[in-house]
Amino acid sequence: MTDMQGIEVLTRSHDYLREVVAAVPDSAWAAPTPCSEWTARQVLNHARIDQQAYGLVLTGDRPDADPFHPEDVLAGDPVAELDKVLRAVAEGYAGLPADAEQVPTPLGPMPRAFAAATAAMDAAVHAWDIAVATGQNRPLGVDLAEGIRPAADRLVDQLRDAYRVFAPAREARAEYDRAEALLAFLGRDPHWTPAAS
Repeated sequence: MTDMQGIEVLTRSHDYLREVVAAVPDSAWAAPTPCSEWTARQVLNHARIDQQAYGLVLTGDRPDADPFHPEDVLAGDPVAELDKVLRAVAEGYAGLPADAEQVPTPLGPMPRAFAAATAAMDAAVHAWDIAVATGQNRPLGVDLAEGIRPAADRLVDQLRDAYRVFAPAREARAEYDRAEALLAFLGRDPHWTPAAS
């Protein structure tokens, strides 16, 4: 994966998250999600803090909130608040030196392409969580899943074992496309519906 591919995947993941969040009706923020303990709004707060962490760590800073116990800081305009964070992350990656071999991430230093793809994985999978929770027909695209998969293969088992931040991987059925297979690897039922919660 090249640096440009990593940045492109991050941009597309951010666009996906923005699109999903903008389409959530006010009445749907309390909906259950594939993250069994969290509502759509809690997933958004978590995703926002995670993305904030990817941006702030580039300057040696960190968020003042715990992404796994997210406060609701989106009482005003969720789309605008999320957009501020996503713009800061994009600007942070765009401002990295061209010769940077390793860049800081909340998970430790990584090559820039993998760092960007890791942030992208977090944004895209939580966009999918919110989309299915709120009844949107906005699936995780196969192309986006393919861009994220190298970061998932490199990190997810380690994160699952060390921090228990992903549910156990599910079996990828033969009929799954690459996006469904990625979701299964990330511990999600690719055909989850609110009725299943």
